[in-house]
Amino acid sequence: MRTLIRSAAALSAVGLALAPAATPAVASATPTPSPGATTVTKAGTSFLTATAITAGQPVRVGASTGDHLYWSFPAESGQTHEVTATVSFPKGRTGASTWTVDVFDGLRRRQACTAGAQTPTADAAATSVTLGCTLRRVRPWAEPWSGDPLPGTYYVRLSVTDLPEPDLGLPVDVDLLVSVDGEGGASGDDGKLEASLVPNTRAGTVLTAEPTPEPVAEEESSLTGWLPEPGSRWVWTTAGGVLAAVAGVVGFALTRRPRRP
Repeated sequence: MRTLIRSAAALSAVGLALAPAATPAVASATPTPSPGATTVTKAGTSFLTATAITAGQPVRVGASTGDHLYWSFPAESGQTHEVTATVSFPKGRTGASTWTVDVFDGLRRRQACTAGAQTPTADAAATSVTLGCTLRRVRPWAEPWSGDPLPGTYYVRLSVTDLPEPDLGLPVDVDLLVSVDGEGGASGDDGKLEASLVPNTRAGTVLTAEPTPEPVAEEESSLTGWLPEPGSRWVWTTAGGVLAAVAGVVGFALTRRPRRP
């Protein structure tokens, strides 16, 4: 009996030793602003007027539902960027709304997101909605036909794609942050982009003074001004007509029969 009890105890000890240890829960890292970063309080309304920000710089602006908000940030090769945004709603909304965050590169090509809620829908009772987009790692070079992310200026656009018409124009508060993973610089890919993808936004020169008109040539008032220029087609046509008439008269004189007396 004692032998059986000792065997059972030994098996229990072995089972406890072989049992897998409990894995501690890993909390997802939430992007945080950089220490001492100045909060940006404005946004652009197009690619040309996009507000420039840097990675780790918080953004907090007030806008109206239906506005298209634009920001731009620089990206270097080897970096992976994550865009997070939170839109806070007022009370009294009549229905659900769908929001979207899009990211474009320097050539204004839409970049795909590898993670994050890029197009979430908030119901009528929700007080806020959180959007996210994790971009692919920026490459130092790529083939011309590919849409791989390359170094340069990137654009973030936040907008609403679907909502009830009565909710259009309601005030909202937007909090946005672009975080970066990786220091950039060296990369395992061969090759290097010759110049960053930055659109040409230099405007042309504005003319403030009226251009000076070119002088107009005075018309000839001599008696021979109406004659055609030598060598023109009118001269050759006239000469050909005269020669044809003379040849016709001479030919008629040679071929007509003489009259009898």
